[in-house]
Amino acid sequence: MIKIPISFLLITFFATNLECFSQEEGIATAMDKTPIHYKIIGKGEPLLIINGGPGMNSSGFEGLANKLASGNEVILYDQRGTGGSKLSVLDSTTINMKLMIGDIESLRQYMHIEKWIILGHSFGGMLASYYAVLHPEHIKKIILSSSGGIDLGLLSYVSSSINSKLTKEELQAVNYWTQQISSGDTSYHARIERGMNLAPAYVYDRKWVPVIAERLTQGNSRINQLVWDDLRKIKFNCLNLLSSFDQPVLIIQGKQDIVKPETAELSHKAFKNSTVVFIDHCVHYGWLDNEVDYLKAVKNFLKK
Repeated sequence: MIKIPISFLLITFFATNLECFSQEEGIATAMDKTPIHYKIIGKGEPLLIINGGPGMNSSGFEGLANKLASGNEVILYDQRGTGGSKLSVLDSTTINMKLMIGDIESLRQYMHIEKWIILGHSFGGMLASYYAVLHPEHIKKIILSSSGGIDLGLLSYVSSSINSKLTKEELQAVNYWTQQISSGDTSYHARIERGMNLAPAYVYDRKWVPVIAERLTQGNSRINQLVWDDLRKIKFNCLNLLSSFDQPVLIIQGKQDIVKPETAELSHKAFKNSTVVFIDHCVHYGWLDNEVDYLKAVKNFLKK
């Protein structure tokens, strides 16, 4: 079996790009003066979406935001160093979990929100869980969507999980184009070829492959590596730090997800007031593979 470097595989914790029309857009300022670009869609109870990555902007979540905006003020933001949240220097002093949590808090304060609902997808679920450790008083509910978990357990299996969903030919192509990019070919052609061969691991219905592949061309591998390095450095593990968190939590992911059920069950153990929902015919993107069941579960949770 061809092995793909773990640092590359983890950059694919991202979201898909669907058209939407935002109602408001602006820039908040983080504690270290980093600009945090945000968009607001809809009206109602504040709901912050934390996208996956790390190293991806939030544009891929605009489609999901539109689907949830009928009863909520859905807030999207570009994580530091991505999209409109520009950074001139990318190193361990500008990209780390502490600063990323600080960005979320700066955004909350800027918007004068006392409590909000948080939806964290993939890596975004890990960031949401860490935010619940550090700022539980500002959370009303949490939705962990195909979350990477509350610790680093997924590092032990995610590579093989992704590989198992690709054909031999796709694995060979991903390996080839990854090597080409690492050797300096950062052209769109190289990136989209890699994306087209890697994307099938993330969706049940292959009609979504071109959409996923396009998003894969946008990842920042430097940011991705810095975040995972920091997670290892801080020995990321929220299991025993969430014992007092009692707000409702929905843990939702596909039955065919690259994230194992054990990861969801461990989050269920950590969040004592949580519910786990597994969706059939679904890999990593519930609102694409099984939109009806995914949105039904999420919207019912939001209404409770």
